[in-house]
Amino acid sequence: MADRIRIAAAQSPVTCDPVANGKAVRELMVAAHEAGARLVHFPEGAISGCPGGPEEKRALAGWAIDWEPVRDQLERTARLAGDLRLWIVVGSSHRLTPPNRPHNSLYVISDEGRLTGRYDKRRCSHTEITGWYSPGFEPLTFDVDGFRFGGALCIEVNFPELFAEYRELGVDCVLFSSFSEDPVFDVLARAHAASHTYWVSTSVPAQLSTAMSAGVIGPHGSWLDRCPADGTAALACVDLDRTDPGLDIALNKARPWRGISRAGQIYEARRVSDSRSTDRTRF
Repeated sequence: MADRIRIAAAQSPVTCDPVANGKAVRELMVAAHEAGARLVHFPEGAISGCPGGPEEKRALAGWAIDWEPVRDQLERTARLAGDLRLWIVVGSSHRLTPPNRPHNSLYVISDEGRLTGRYDKRRCSHTEITGWYSPGFEPLTFDVDGFRFGGALCIEVNFPELFAEYRELGVDCVLFSSFSEDPVFDVLARAHAASHTYWVSTSVPAQLSTAMSAGVIGPHGSWLDRCPADGTAALACVDLDRTDPGLDIALNKARPWRGISRAGQIYEARRVSDSRSTDRTRF
């Protein structure tokens, strides 16, 4: 098992134009490659755009995707991933057979330029589920250089059971892509990282970075690196390092202890038979 992998959390501009989005994604891919990253992680809707975003101002019934440029930009991005030998996790709507609504997805593209997996948003918002998207139902895990990754999208940060599921699946890092201006996502992402003792990478659109900028949170719940919160395109590059002394307590003490604790036997073995324990009506 490898001790270290470098990843990059991207803060790319996300507009209603797939061509502009794809160009921005590929520029940051090149920058991530030059910074030595093995994997780069992009926002929700990074290629297709997201409906109802602050730049689109789309009405609920009027949102439609031009699928040809979306597919073209995804294929261009996949080819560049192969050229750079770089893993990509990038957000985009995923077309289904009409009249079914698309999924809101994260595509996993390998360093050979192949699409190897897709995460479909499971906890869609009320607006998404009633007007825009079809929900997904499965978690996503994939391995790169001995590290296991999972994916989550936007309001799913409000559902702790999804992040607990990834802990049970042995994930080292959750790639959390968002398209939101809710600053509480910062708090929730840090809490998930700390309570489950894994890394959380956050990727957001550049124009929404003033609420929560892109970056990587360590298994201790603290930010390891962040992009500027000023609306600019940027990368936060971090080594996920299992040997980092600053993460020793989280990775080597808290994580195994909490596993034992969750199993419960250590508490059952110390259960006492005492009337003062069972009677809850006396001081």
